[in-house]
Amino acid sequence: MAQILVPSTQWKMKIAEIYSTYTTPTTSKMSSLLLRQNKKGAPTSSNKFQVLAIKSENSTINRLENLLNLDITPYTNKIIAEYIWIGGTGIDMRSKSRTIPSPVEHPSEIPKWNYDGSSTGQTTGVDSEVYLYPQAIFKDPFRGGDNILVICDSYTQEGEPIPTNKRHGAAEIFSHPKVVAEVPWFGIEQEYTLLQKNVKWPLGWPLGGYPGPQGPYYCGTGADKSFGRDIADAHYKACLYAGINISGTNGEVMPGQWEYQVGPCVGIEAADHIWCSRYILERITEQAGVVLSFDPKPIEGDWNGAGCHTNFSTKSMREDDGYEVIKKAIINLSLRHKEHISAYGEGNERRLTGKHETTNIDTFSWGVANRGCSIRVGRDTEKNGKGYMEDRRPASNMDPYVVTALLAETSILWEPTLEAEALAAQNTSLKAKKNHATGLPPCIYVDLPS
Repeated sequence: MAQILVPSTQWKMKIAEIYSTYTTPTTSKMSSLLLRQNKKGAPTSSNKFQVLAIKSENSTINRLENLLNLDITPYTNKIIAEYIWIGGTGIDMRSKSRTIPSPVEHPSEIPKWNYDGSSTGQTTGVDSEVYLYPQAIFKDPFRGGDNILVICDSYTQEGEPIPTNKRHGAAEIFSHPKVVAEVPWFGIEQEYTLLQKNVKWPLGWPLGGYPGPQGPYYCGTGADKSFGRDIADAHYKACLYAGINISGTNGEVMPGQWEYQVGPCVGIEAADHIWCSRYILERITEQAGVVLSFDPKPIEGDWNGAGCHTNFSTKSMREDDGYEVIKKAIINLSLRHKEHISAYGEGNERRLTGKHETTNIDTFSWGVANRGCSIRVGRDTEKNGKGYMEDRRPASNMDPYVVTALLAETSILWEPTLEAEALAAQNTSLKAKKNHATGLPPCIYVDLPS
């Protein structure tokens, strides 16, 4: 016998109608039982919930919604803070809740906390305590009210950042006076794939089979082209509620794959917003019973991978003659290509093949309006002589703290030798090649240093 929470009388007919649409013996009995109870009249009760025993093997009725939506503000000043941090894989997200005495406006008002690092793959059991330092706060779209989501990074007892804490190093770069003066802007395009829960196959795809070829799905509409729109829209609104600077969303080239954009954000704020948006998306897909994947190439074959294209500009790039500053930054990026690629996401070699709007992982190139290059410059930037550039190399599972900090470091702080810079500049001016296979605008390929 399963004890199930049943709501007040006025909802029983609605529940019966819902369950009448199912034909299993168990649910039929549930529907009949509820209808019979309605006819006989329910016992008077001042409680909103009643407990009813129903014989059930495969079905339960969730009656927790009213409790989950309780407004506690008339009764207490306390709020719930959900502490969020990055786990041992560098991409998994963990969280736990804590009661805070009153609403807060700044991370400094939130107490540090700790967790068992041996259970997240970040420490051994001998010395398992890892400490959480609150760094950014967002409104909680799941609990509402004054409740908050708290982005944290992780430290040892001695206050040293643990190896998976990439935020600490990024904060050092973004606090450098030269970087601060350049006011770096980032706009990040996060792609992701929705998978069916039990089979780990893309949403909307036939089990064990494939949909029609790519073409109609990008920004597509219709039940045969768009799979998971409710999740994407719910995520969009939840991010806006939370205070995340989300700027758009769209269906992607591969069916079951979506993208949302965050930015423009200044400095480390961009990575904080991406991590919080990922957490919200994980929670929404959890509720929907769908698996969220950031794999850069979830399906092998003639299907697009998933990236995290990162748009970047500095104050100097956005001012007059900024195009020359962009080209100088591109030269620096070409000279540090291998270093960037090694930090741009695990499994990225399966995505950066030179096909499906990518360039080969072992080559560096840039071009205007060309999505087959490593770095794309927009037509408006070329026309106006100032603007931004797009690094198309990062994978969907990249760490935004690493990628944004590395772009800022290479473009603003790093100085190549004069010889290397001169050679790269010569290659850039001489090696324009037309991509005849796709008919895209020219891509300029740069010889990489050995």
